[in-house]
Amino acid sequence: MHHFHTSEATVRAQQTINTLRRISCADDENHRLARLTAVALQAMESQSLERVLQLAAKKETLRRDSIGQYLVRTILAGMFIGFGVIVAFKTGSYFHNVGSPMALPLAALTFSTAILLISFAGGDLFTGNAFYFAYAAMRKELNWISVIKLWAGSWLGNLAGCLLFALLIVGTGIFNEPTINAFLLKVSSAKMNAPGWELFFRGILCNWLICLAFFIPMSMKHDGPRIFMMILLVFCFFISGYEHSIANMCTFSVALLIDHPENISVAGFIHNLVPVTLGNLVGGAVMTGAVYWYLNDIRTGFELKLSKGNARIRTKYSVVHQEMTEALADPDQLQ
Repeated sequence: MHHFHTSEATVRAQQTINTLRRISCADDENHRLARLTAVALQAMESQSLERVLQLAAKKETLRRDSIGQYLVRTILAGMFIGFGVIVAFKTGSYFHNVGSPMALPLAALTFSTAILLISFAGGDLFTGNAFYFAYAAMRKELNWISVIKLWAGSWLGNLAGCLLFALLIVGTGIFNEPTINAFLLKVSSAKMNAPGWELFFRGILCNWLICLAFFIPMSMKHDGPRIFMMILLVFCFFISGYEHSIANMCTFSVALLIDHPENISVAGFIHNLVPVTLGNLVGGAVMTGAVYWYLNDIRTGFELKLSKGNARIRTKYSVVHQEMTEALADPDQLQ
């Protein structure tokens, strides 16, 4: 993994500023706008993407050096998702039973408990890993064999956590009453019997939002805005009806262990989970990982082309770490 020292970052930042100054000798307003836009596009996500690389490397090191600890973290993530699932359906059931349209919005809001637990209590979630590890592989910080192992390990660990949590919930008896479990069973039935292609595309959109819910807060300095952004984006995915493979694991596990109708089955579990998992991978690896890799080609830099008459001026430069972002944050430096 590449780390830039403060002095190196400052030197590169100043070099970039000087290069842009030389390009802008004509003092053309359009050229100035192009310079500022180019700098902003290069610097805006660099700090967060370096954090993604650090997380990916940390997870791979843990898996390689202590597979037991890694698996426990994946199991915890499945159980943390379980907490969110139960509080969501428990809350929603009170409104569902009286025919209130607030059942789904309140379930969506309270489900955010899950992502907060994972973020602050150290769970390892498959859907977030779809982004982290794919991006790290595209940056050549991980090989794809390791990525596949990490994906498989986190998915299986999350599944184990969901199954264990479902057993704990069944032991509590809180979903024994039809008035409480009706909402959960209704949602489970709809998910298990939806068309496969629809589930796949819902999985893509779901994990696109979930990965952004992990990624965007990385650039925020305080926990308050981070928590708000996470809650907002998780609410968006839930209320929209998208599909999250790990949340479905827990929901279906509980539904199968309590008294349930015939249209809720192990076959339905598999029918949902296969396309949703594939969709989640696409949402994380492609819609988030590949997109931000392309937009922030940190390893090779990008080419800025400015034309005036028949002259074409080209410059290449690379993004450095936080110090460069700070150095370029003030447009007056480019005057």
